Amino acid sequence: PYRWREGIYEWPKGYSAKKKFKYFVVAYDFGIKRNILRSLVSNRIDVLVVPARTSWKEVLKMKPDGVLLSNGPGDPAPIEYAIENIRNLIGKIPIFGICLGHQLLALALGGKTFKLKFGHRGANHPVKNLETGAIEITSQNHGFAVDIDSLKGRAKLTHLNLNDMTSEGLSIKEKFLFSVQYHPESSPGPRDSLYLFQDFIQMMEDFKGK
Repeated sequence: PYRWREGIYEWPKGYSAKKKFKYFVVAYDFGIKRNILRSLVSNRIDVLVVPARTSWKEVLKMKPDGVLLSNGPGDPAPIEYAIENIRNLIGKIPIFGICLGHQLLALALGGKTFKLKFGHRGANHPVKNLETGAIEITSQNHGFAVDIDSLKGRAKLTHLNLNDMTSEGLSIKEKFLFSVQYHPESSPGPRDSLYLFQDFIQMMEDFKGK
């Protein structure tokens, strides 16, 4: 495990260093991108990065305000140890999943994933936010997707890919969890989705006040 203290790049100062934090988040490292960590830190979140096999009990002992499930490569279905850990965290703590983390969360909820005929690669994928109606131009790099129909009645579809109409996000408000298939931290690239880090903070606040 290691702490991350570097924030996002600010011209002309360079990468910012944060010393005062309001929240504490444990981030599972399934292949985490540094800009995810920087985006968290820039939102006054103290981040502890833990290995992919860290048990859910260990995570809860750390008493974080939330858990981030990171991006990573490949097929999520064989990563059974991660799915089991996530399943045991659901409902106990706020969870935000990105990319592979989104897929693992769906599997932990009892859903299914499938291999895309054409993987999503690049920085110009249009995604519709079904809650606001806004169209986001997103950065994506994945070959598998969540079968949202397999979660019917359990999770809400929040984001939709406008190229092939596949799932790009899900949430269960009462369980304090949400996830997206794309990369909200992308830099250089689209910055349309940085609001998701604020949504994570709001979810942690809501959990504290429940």
